[in-house]
Amino acid sequence: MNALAERLRLRFPLIQAPMAGVQGSALALAVSGAGGLGSLPAAMLTPEALRAELRTLAASGLPYNVNFFCHSPPAPDPARQAAWHALLQPYYDEMGLDASAMPAGAGRQPFSAEAAALLAEFKPPVVSFHFGLPAPALLAQVKAWGAFVLSSATTVAEALWLQAHGADAIIAQGLEAGGHRGHFLSADLSLQMGSFALLPQVAAAVRVPVIAAGGVADAAGVRAAMQLGAAGVQAGTAYLCSDEASTGALHRAALQSEAARHTQLTTLMSGRPARGMPNRLMRELEPLHPAAPAFPLATAALAPLRAAAEKAGSADFSPLWCGQNASACRNAPAAEITHALAQGFAA
Repeated sequence: MNALAERLRLRFPLIQAPMAGVQGSALALAVSGAGGLGSLPAAMLTPEALRAELRTLAASGLPYNVNFFCHSPPAPDPARQAAWHALLQPYYDEMGLDASAMPAGAGRQPFSAEAAALLAEFKPPVVSFHFGLPAPALLAQVKAWGAFVLSSATTVAEALWLQAHGADAIIAQGLEAGGHRGHFLSADLSLQMGSFALLPQVAAAVRVPVIAAGGVADAAGVRAAMQLGAAGVQAGTAYLCSDEASTGALHRAALQSEAARHTQLTTLMSGRPARGMPNRLMRELEPLHPAAPAFPLATAALAPLRAAAEKAGSADFSPLWCGQNASACRNAPAAEITHALAQGFAA
């Protein structure tokens, strides 16, 4: 048996990428029940919602992963916030919304002592992080109950840092991956590589298992990743149209259209580079716009625009997260998608 799968009590060393906003425990349970490792994104959950989801996951008896962000909350920047609001005001006016009531706030919280205490009640077998690792004392709390710790690296330097600071395995996130980039040592996107350039370099540089992420959408991609030194594979985009995902109708339709062939990195949705299909906002403004507030402060002001547009049947202001390979997106049970991907481990 594959060593990573054996360590995590899985049939396959396949991890479902945590995807905040489009899934909950239902998808995680379906993937874990099919032999992979289901993941719950926790960064946008209130403590009450997280507790409810953890109860559901723990009651299943299946292995599961809980994912958190490790960003540093940004310092207040009134000038930048005012510039952001000015940039969005014409859209508010067009939609008949009150720009003076434009909301602000974070919406995503980094891993905290409160979250660690809540997790300790349930002792999830796997805990993963994005944007580095939490402070050593918090990480020690997670490891105290034997949790296996994962985190994402977008460069070899980040992989070495994660290994040195306590990660048990490293997710090598290629530039193809959908959603937020996991970089944390440098914001220079030119340092980041495609999956099949990054993966063998990280595998050669570290001693811990390396999990390939980005652009892997079918069994052939899984097979290629394993041949290049991966101990396992993480897939996200392939699950976006699964029966158990909560992906909205507009997003699902886009994922299964020609539009999914074109993705871009943008800071407009959250303040941090993330990959998705272009929407009107990205087409009319610079996708990596310098006026976007620091992560995660861009999201709140967009929420009324998104809600109004979606009510009218438009995704003009919606984050259409998607990796560069959406070819496997289909309406199907997550278990079926998991088994299709797992065929790549058989060779």
